[in-house]
Amino acid sequence: MKFKSFAVSVLLICFLGLSAQNTSKKVLFTIDDSPYYTDEFVRVYQKNLDLVKDESQKDLNQYLDLFVGYKLKIQKANQLGLQDGTAYKNELKSYRDQLAKNYVTDAKVTEELIEEAYERSKKEVNASHILLMVDENAIPQDTLKVYQRIIDIRKRALQGEDFGALAQSLSEDPSAKENLGNLGYFSVFRMVYPFENAAYKTPIGQISMPIRTRFGYHLVKVNTTRENRGEVRVAHIMIFSANAEGTPNAEAESTINDIYKKLQQGESFEDLARQFSQDQSTAAKGGVLNPFASGQLSSEEFEDTAFSLTKENPISKPIQTQYGWHIVKLIDRIPMKPLELSKQEIETKISRDDRSRLIEESFNEKLHKRYPIKKNEKNFQLALKAANNTLYTNEWKVPDNVKPFQSVLFSFANQSYTTEDFLNYLAAQQKEGATIKPLAKLVSQKYQDFVDLQLKEYYNANLENEYPEFGTVVEEYRDGLLLFELMEKEIWTKSKNDTIGLTAYFEKNNQKYQWMNRYDAMIISTTKADVAKKAHKMVKKGKTQEEIKAAFNTPEVVNVMITSGVFEENAEALPKNIAPKKGISEVLQQEKYYYVVAVNEFTPAGPKVLEECKGRVINDYQQYLEENWVTQLKEEFKVNLDTAVFEEVKKQMIVK
Repeated sequence: MKFKSFAVSVLLICFLGLSAQNTSKKVLFTIDDSPYYTDEFVRVYQKNLDLVKDESQKDLNQYLDLFVGYKLKIQKANQLGLQDGTAYKNELKSYRDQLAKNYVTDAKVTEELIEEAYERSKKEVNASHILLMVDENAIPQDTLKVYQRIIDIRKRALQGEDFGALAQSLSEDPSAKENLGNLGYFSVFRMVYPFENAAYKTPIGQISMPIRTRFGYHLVKVNTTRENRGEVRVAHIMIFSANAEGTPNAEAESTINDIYKKLQQGESFEDLARQFSQDQSTAAKGGVLNPFASGQLSSEEFEDTAFSLTKENPISKPIQTQYGWHIVKLIDRIPMKPLELSKQEIETKISRDDRSRLIEESFNEKLHKRYPIKKNEKNFQLALKAANNTLYTNEWKVPDNVKPFQSVLFSFANQSYTTEDFLNYLAAQQKEGATIKPLAKLVSQKYQDFVDLQLKEYYNANLENEYPEFGTVVEEYRDGLLLFELMEKEIWTKSKNDTIGLTAYFEKNNQKYQWMNRYDAMIISTTKADVAKKAHKMVKKGKTQEEIKAAFNTPEVVNVMITSGVFEENAEALPKNIAPKKGISEVLQQEKYYYVVAVNEFTPAGPKVLEECKGRVINDYQQYLEENWVTQLKEEFKVNLDTAVFEEVKKQMIVK
């Protein structure tokens, strides 16, 4: 699949371009009754002008011939029905879907969120919170009760009660019993987006208004902030402070201290990690951990120790965490990347984060403005009556009598959808455990989801009409893919499998496939004349190249280089003026080098056999088949060129 995409891209470069030009649109030529226009010809010519190496292809008349040949192939592909192939359709759809991603989002909101996330990533926030849980789909009365409770807690904190004590006694976050609500330091993407907003927008020492997340209501108190410490890569040696059964390991501290003494005596950290570290996932690698930033590990003490290490003091004293005893060694620090290098990573994180809802909501809002919805409220009420509480148990079915639901529920642009369409969607989307209540709210939400879905599908299906440049790229890829399928079927496969045709072509053109004089030889080269003379004597005595190398080369100095093999005349490695015969040459000088050549076998120039040049013959045969094929296509299809229009195009175009 990757090779095919690459090959299609090459074909597009050879025949097409992707840059749009504003050119008057007239029929330049027809193939049978299919018209091809001047604007496309000008666009692809202007693009390819900077890509082609053959100057002849810059000539408009010759380029027109190439362009017509290309369109003839596309016409043939369509005639053969290649556009109906399942694999072709799937690949084209995959490419279009990938390209459409740039159009089915709100680029402005995405860019704003990327910049916001990057700016926030420069700072780490230390915050505490108090959580009162409430389901995100709870009824308004229940939500209000929880909101009033958390407002009361906030008042108590503002009146002077200790925030940590309030968190310990009142927060419904289980960890608050131990950490008094303190979450330590964290940066962007570490918390759900609404919570992150509160943490970054609340001044140090102050308490936010209640913040609603999917967990419930939070009060956020910002304790302090600091500059982002980037990432750090460390290695560690770890001794568990308890065994697998949870029994305390009394010797753990003594063992880690002994290891630390060995380090102070100069023993290798990596070797000690391999021998003694009980972290099996890193011991074999010398204790090396993946890089991490603040808040990524569950031990703040380990993180702080890692970030406190320096090049001057790269190894920590033994420290204890909830997991055991550690000695930590600094490997390197990884500073924050600049925005341009971080964009792709941040955008990926946004797509998996609550922020993605903001992009989707903004895009949906734009679609509603572009395609105003006309809703039939009466028919929507019919849909409400048809629904019941079995939607919550995944047992609801569309009523058997669908006739009352066949009227239009909503419409936009030139599309309309019936109440039955919506009810079928509602049945397909129901799931056990749905939490949105009451029932009317659930149905209304599903209706909105259905409308948004139809808007997106309509918009996506009409991208070619909405954005001409999108249509151009898709059409060109479509043609390139068809051309690949056609070339593979008509040329490439045939040139490899048609042994009779290949042999006949080779025999007819064998003058193109000739050997030059060939020397099966050992070539000795040196920059020293005396060494060359001595080597010459050794060759005459029948010494091997290993013996010659041993005589002149040392571990410190290489005086001779020896190359053996079969060399064609004029090969770079072969000195000039070699006698065309078997034997040992005299010492030959060529610029600053001296050569001795021992020719074991001389083969005079002559024709190659097919197996000796098959790859080149196949390439030439492919080109031959294609050239003849285009001629055949011109006879098969009727091409009519409007010469007056072509002359007008030539006058308008600026030829580089």
